[in-house]
Amino acid sequence: MKRFLLSLTLCCCVLASWSWERKGVSLSGSLQTDMLVPRHDSATGAEKSGDFLNNTYLDLLLHSKYVDAGTRVEFLEYPLPGFEHDFEGWGLPHFWIKGKLGKVELTAGTFYEQFGSGFILRTYEERSLGIDNSLLGGRIVVKPMKGITLKALTGVQRRYWEWNKSLVSGADAEVSLAEFFPKLQQREMGITVGGSWVNKHEKTDEKVYVSPVYRLRLPKFVNAWDARIGFNKGPWNLLAEYAQKGADPSFANDYIYRKGSAVMLSGSYSDRGLSVLLQAKRSENMSFKSTSDVTKAIGISSAINHLPAFTQDQTYALAAIYPYATQLAPGEWAYQAEVGYNFKRKTTLGGRYGMNVKANLSYVRAIDRQLLGQDLVARTNGYTSKFFSWGDETYYRSFDITLARKLTKAFKLSLMYVNQQYNQLVVEGHGGTVHTNIYIADAKYQFSPKVTLRCELQYLTTKQDQGDWAYGLLELSLAPHWMLTASDMWNCGETDLHYYQGLITYNVGQHRIQGGYGRTRAGYNCSGGVCRYVPAYTGWTLSYNFNF
Repeated sequence: MKRFLLSLTLCCCVLASWSWERKGVSLSGSLQTDMLVPRHDSATGAEKSGDFLNNTYLDLLLHSKYVDAGTRVEFLEYPLPGFEHDFEGWGLPHFWIKGKLGKVELTAGTFYEQFGSGFILRTYEERSLGIDNSLLGGRIVVKPMKGITLKALTGVQRRYWEWNKSLVSGADAEVSLAEFFPKLQQREMGITVGGSWVNKHEKTDEKVYVSPVYRLRLPKFVNAWDARIGFNKGPWNLLAEYAQKGADPSFANDYIYRKGSAVMLSGSYSDRGLSVLLQAKRSENMSFKSTSDVTKAIGISSAINHLPAFTQDQTYALAAIYPYATQLAPGEWAYQAEVGYNFKRKTTLGGRYGMNVKANLSYVRAIDRQLLGQDLVARTNGYTSKFFSWGDETYYRSFDITLARKLTKAFKLSLMYVNQQYNQLVVEGHGGTVHTNIYIADAKYQFSPKVTLRCELQYLTTKQDQGDWAYGLLELSLAPHWMLTASDMWNCGETDLHYYQGLITYNVGQHRIQGGYGRTRAGYNCSGGVCRYVPAYTGWTLSYNFNF
């Protein structure tokens, strides 16, 4: 491992000194390595799983007028906590070459793609969540004329260090009508229409018995399609999208043959300091995996599609303790409304420097499902569901309001209140409904152009789960190179545990180094409605990022 890491470092140093652009060819890349020296911590349950753990990623990109190419080396032979059961190993899982000629772009190798909002296809990488579901195959993108984009692709999907056997194929078309109707341009109006199709072809040997005599016949082909229309004019934006997936019996949906569907309506307005966002989404039976093998389709792995959660992505530590994960198989009704307003400077409410107020409301409810019966045929047909009816359970509800104001030239204060209702049994598979109230104060004082001190104080109250939490953070920035951070998350409700951390960060040129020591609590790390469980760990950490 030492030889490998040394080789990577030397390689990057050579490339950094070699960063050239000759005859229209340029080379770029990045190195990211996150290291942990773990120690046993009986108080938090953290285990010492090795003497030195490390996740390292090296990306190399070659750009030219007609051809682009890239590759990624990943070294996770001794991976960080949360990655040990999936990504342990090392290799070259990402490699591609792209040809560009006029209006045609052809890619061979691994690639990421998203059709529309991702309802039927989204492949992407999110290292913090342990997601990399790229496709290995081919893709063609054609732009026959201005305003029209056509795509077609086929490939097998990555699952950690393997490739699932099923073939995922698809096509997408998107047209901007303003390019063909001059009156739309004259009125500064844009209308975009799009449609997509995705097919999964899987020859499976899995046998699912519903009785000692009867066995389910799993489909070899599963098709999905999507249609969408977008509108924008001045400060207004509207998007409507509908997707449907064919019968796809799996462990996630209790092996029913009911079709899946998702529909979304989103609208926003932003002008003169006022911003408004309104969204609604209904989905049912939309779990879409590239394998029917139960052991390979558990959790977030092998997912072909992605349904965004219409909930606020919380960045503050205590507000993120109970994050919501989109419920794909049972389905959900999800709503989100957000209003923000900037009060101008030198007004009664804006004061000398102005003030921003933002409020967000998110609500996720089960759909109405009426089971068809208990006999074999009824069980495999699943249920009936009225489109506009809610189910009995509330999955998630949150309301938060934030007030940010610059009180003096050097001092800025943000205050936030969050109220949550979190169905822990549905999202995590244990517990019950958790009600929280969270209070946050975030203050920043600039002593000089190069010295800034930021302080966070947070408090979470609840009578469920582990009870109350308190959190404090101090962050000293010494521009342009140094940052010192100290924080403590204290479970003052039940365990009386402190999750403390101290970090030192140094930035210079294209390099960023961060080191420290501390405890990290066990919990879910989420982004966009996708969550991954991370176990507790304690120890020394060191991260290095380099872009060239």
